[in-house]
Amino acid sequence: MTKTVQLDLPLLLPDAPEASDACVARLIASLGQKPGVARVHVAEGGTDPLLCIHYDPEYLTLGQVRRTAQAAGAEIDARFGHISGQIVGVRHVRQARSVQAALTDQHGVLEARLDPSGALRLEFDRTRIDQGQIEALIQSQGLVFVAAASGSRDAGMETRAVVDGEPSLRGHAVRAAEDHTVGLVLNPTEAAPPSHVQEGESPHDHAPGGEDTHDHAHGGFLGPNTELVFAFACGAALALGFGLENLASGLPVWASIACYIVAYGFGGFFTVGEAFENLRRKRFEIDTLMLVAAAGAAALGAWAEGALLLFLFSIGHALEHYALGRAKRAIEALADLAPRTAHVKRGDQIIELPVDQVEVGDTVVVRPNERLPADGFVVAGVTSVDQAPVTGESMPVDKQPVADPALARADPSRLEPASLVFAGTINGAGAIEIETTRKSSDTTLAKVVRMVSEAETQKSPTQRFTDRFERIFVPVVLALAFLLLFAWVVVDEPFRDSFYRAMAVLVAASPCALAIATPSAVLSGVARAARAGVLIKGGAPLENLGSLKAIAFDKTGTLTEGRPRITDVVTVRGTRQADLLATAVAVERLSDHPLAEAIARDGAERLGSAPIATASDVRSLTGQGVTALVEGETIWIGKPEMFGRGDVGALSDETTAAVEQLRLQGRTLMVVRKGARDLGVIGLLDTPRAAARGTLTALRNLGISRMVMISGDHQKAAQAIAGQVGLAEAWGDLMPEDKVEAIKKLRAEGKIAMVGDGVNDAPAMATATVGIAMGAAGSDVALETADVALMSDDLAQLPFTIGLSRRTRGIILQNLIVSLGVVAFLVPATILGLGIGPAVALHEGSTLLVVINALRLLAYRDPARAGAPDARRI
Repeated sequence: MTKTVQLDLPLLLPDAPEASDACVARLIASLGQKPGVARVHVAEGGTDPLLCIHYDPEYLTLGQVRRTAQAAGAEIDARFGHISGQIVGVRHVRQARSVQAALTDQHGVLEARLDPSGALRLEFDRTRIDQGQIEALIQSQGLVFVAAASGSRDAGMETRAVVDGEPSLRGHAVRAAEDHTVGLVLNPTEAAPPSHVQEGESPHDHAPGGEDTHDHAHGGFLGPNTELVFAFACGAALALGFGLENLASGLPVWASIACYIVAYGFGGFFTVGEAFENLRRKRFEIDTLMLVAAAGAAALGAWAEGALLLFLFSIGHALEHYALGRAKRAIEALADLAPRTAHVKRGDQIIELPVDQVEVGDTVVVRPNERLPADGFVVAGVTSVDQAPVTGESMPVDKQPVADPALARADPSRLEPASLVFAGTINGAGAIEIETTRKSSDTTLAKVVRMVSEAETQKSPTQRFTDRFERIFVPVVLALAFLLLFAWVVVDEPFRDSFYRAMAVLVAASPCALAIATPSAVLSGVARAARAGVLIKGGAPLENLGSLKAIAFDKTGTLTEGRPRITDVVTVRGTRQADLLATAVAVERLSDHPLAEAIARDGAERLGSAPIATASDVRSLTGQGVTALVEGETIWIGKPEMFGRGDVGALSDETTAAVEQLRLQGRTLMVVRKGARDLGVIGLLDTPRAAARGTLTALRNLGISRMVMISGDHQKAAQAIAGQVGLAEAWGDLMPEDKVEAIKKLRAEGKIAMVGDGVNDAPAMATATVGIAMGAAGSDVALETADVALMSDDLAQLPFTIGLSRRTRGIILQNLIVSLGVVAFLVPATILGLGIGPAVALHEGSTLLVVINALRLLAYRDPARAGAPDARRI
């Protein structure tokens, strides 16, 4: 018989950004090969993912298992490093791909993902490459890596550093504990400004007009718009040269050619380096093709046409960069929500401190209409808080002090929403005092910003398809262009015309618009969702949500309020109701299950001042109930199905009759047994969410044809709730493993989303095509495990999310049609004689068109919720 031990995964692998990280898979594989270990997997419990190890006690002791796991984790953690952050100066998708290829080709880099917006995730092997080499490689590309670490980072550390070599870097958003991870937390309060920012300024907001100052590193001496200035300078030189050549008489030829050469210099300035780098790595991108075409035009004496090509290409790049910057700034604006300073009570004084110096347990004073500087709970004062920046809720939420600060401090995960507050939200008219539960680097807002930024690097299915298509398409185009060079052999025309046609085909067939079509839409969709309090972790869940036809819902806390109440207390002969309740409350007040909380709360109210014994040795029986000792006797509390199995005796006839009677009324039941004698049955009823029926109707209108409720409650109780919310299908009596099988069954019929709370439903959510967690604000587990996290506990956010995903899929399809359609038109057109200039104009125009089309997602509004929060919150 195997035993099981659960170890805190973040302690074993402190630098793995998430439970799905490759290092976690390495740890599982390593431990799975150890003699005596039967199975290793990741489970969810409390606030952190757990590594669950099933072992044979005949071969291994508990201490050996722990030591083996710690040694394996330390070995992996010491060898493999992770870098997450922002590369400043990435101007377009082709450059992003070139830099990503350069990083991936580097010996020792295991994986690198770089989004066109500059978001980077990289994993490397320390035995083959060190941090300095990675930093040097990024800098050799003329780029800068920006990362904001935790509040414990040394003051004055430049954000230009790729990683922090200090072993004291601890406690930030990805739990870095040693020397090789910097998590991207775009929070200007947590890092020193770049060298061009004056003290006290934000690296995001000091530029005139709110320009994105991240681009300064690339922009050079003319600021963030240097590339645009160079493009216009190219156009001006081209216009002057054209005027001198065609409108002025008597001037030497070299005067106009000199202007064209100047135009070449400005137009090709930002492209030459990228082109040569691509050629060095045997990659053929549009940049290379454009330069070859421009050089060919100059060799043929068509200086004006070559200069026009570079002008159109450079201004297209500049405008594309500007347009993508809009979507990026929408995400960066999230980071600016948190204030820079906090008013902290120290003794009898209130002092103003930078938020990164606020410690867990500090009392922070928040004045009316101020933004909250930290996550925590209210200890004094009453107010209403606008939580829209974090959760997307359209109405302010009333806040009041916790009843017992000591209890709240001991277990912040059980705080009521009426007392829980988040950094970045806006206080109302009342002054409050909050006790902080997280440092500034670990707040819900910081985690959301980091995860949204990481999501940019996750490729969607369509993006992976277009990448594969390009790998085939580009060599075919090059082969076609090579053949066209020899058209003069077959067709009676000079070599000059054949060469010109081949260059035009190269330009026309370059899939620029195709390359940016999907990333721009995904970036805009993820940014729009984040503004509404919905965290979507990448293109894959965003696209999958848009093609869903079926959704499975957990019952408790999802379709219901998650606050069941006691409706019936039925005792067996010889038992007083007070004895039954006192026994149940003694045990259940030590559990955090929603049913246990209801019994502890309502039972204590019914008992009044009656004494309640102390329980000990409480053990949870997953999916069944709990057992404990009270006054020396064993207490069993759980579902009726728990009794009569294994070493638990069957229910008495009287108890069975009470169970059947209450089940007919749709109650959720908990049987209480003391020793070998049944005390009775407690019936509970949960309340359906007010928004549940309307939400399900909206989902049907969006095309969700099948919705199923899956629950651990008895079938009759599940059907009772399903009927109240308007669901036809309800599957009850499901253990956690049964829920997984239910999702597998549904997934066999097509894509399926699972909506739950992100904790108890984690295995089922992981099995579904898309896992959606509700009420994720403040929940580390929900944020880490779900593919989509609804930050507020508002089911009505679900139709908005599905609608946005469907709109995103539609825009991706439109972009693909435009990009492929333009290539399909231009290739035969250039073969038949269309010039390079018109080809470039249409080519760059299609690229701008797909980017602008994607940016429409930033303005998406849920038709069913016209008053939903939008960009005004940011």
